[in-house]
Amino acid sequence: MTRLLLSIFSLCALTMSGAVKSADPIKIGTTQSLTGHYSEFGLEQLRGLQMWATDVNSRGALLGRPVEVVYYDDASTDAGTVAGFTKLLEQDNVDFLVGPYSSTLTLEASLVAEEFNTPMVSAAASSEKIWNRGLKNIFGADTPANDYMQGLQIADEAGAESIALIYARTEFGEEVAASVRNNAATTIVLDEGYAPEQRDFSGLAQRLGAANPDVIIGVSYFEDSVEIVRALKTEGVKPKMLGFTAGPGLREFNEQLGPDAEGIVGIVQWLRSSKQPGAQDFAYRFNRRYGYNPGVYAVIGYSAGEILEAAVRLANTIDHDAVREQLDTMYFRALIGPYDVDDTGRQIGRTNFVLQWQDGRRRLIAPETLSDAALIYPLQ
Repeated sequence: MTRLLLSIFSLCALTMSGAVKSADPIKIGTTQSLTGHYSEFGLEQLRGLQMWATDVNSRGALLGRPVEVVYYDDASTDAGTVAGFTKLLEQDNVDFLVGPYSSTLTLEASLVAEEFNTPMVSAAASSEKIWNRGLKNIFGADTPANDYMQGLQIADEAGAESIALIYARTEFGEEVAASVRNNAATTIVLDEGYAPEQRDFSGLAQRLGAANPDVIIGVSYFEDSVEIVRALKTEGVKPKMLGFTAGPGLREFNEQLGPDAEGIVGIVQWLRSSKQPGAQDFAYRFNRRYGYNPGVYAVIGYSAGEILEAAVRLANTIDHDAVREQLDTMYFRALIGPYDVDDTGRQIGRTNFVLQWQDGRRRLIAPETLSDAALIYPLQ
């Protein structure tokens, strides 16, 4: 009788333990740049990731368990990234990881993920170095650096005969600049890098004016792209086309520059005006939640969550080996576009869009099959 009671008690205890365990959250860990020079991008990525978690939980959770996003501010620094990801894995015991903003910080985060053997989906990170180190726990959502600027062929098609290439000396900046050099169909009349923290571009603007290129291409971030535009205006430099990477994709670009943003081109991974599945719905719901229209980095944050979710559902477990196998082999259509990686984790399934600020709006100008406006060239 006693043995029977003990057996019943043990069964009840196991059942109760299983119920508690099934209700424990699946923890997704990340650091994002909520302060420092990447803060505009980091906050967007975090909000996108948090919106994904809310959506998952509202439709019934993941494998019967709620999703929880655990995050720290990496302050846009390598040290903050390493400390944050280490804490996530040593103390918070997160199940999976989403990378920070930028290639530089993702290079650091991926080493921590590898040390703890924990799968990580990178967000906005394009450096080819991420995929060339033989790591098995990093999987890319962003377009790689060598493929990043393919859309700028529109400048050649418009008749541009010379370009100037300027770039921030970061992992991302130097690799994308190298890709531009290798693939340029027109003469490069100026090729110059600058420190990522530089904000005085008066001298560079003077050299650009002297070079007088048809097109200026800036491999840049938000604050530097804004200050370069201001410096060019001060020096009276008026190229036929002016384009940047990260900056023009953000609404703050137009808020900072006003009419001076008009006509500027940007390379982006997503645009709400595109005819992509879910774009308008996501933009509407994001605006309702946060009070403004999303930029591409919110979409990348959301998509990183979607990719992890798909891998977990396909594996039907949170076992790292099983989820890692799905991340390595699955094809998935995320909000950002196709997810399809090679055996290094490098994204091979998608290409970027090209936008242009027209009448105070971000208009999609390439690829032509998805565009809602034509390129204005030359700038007036």
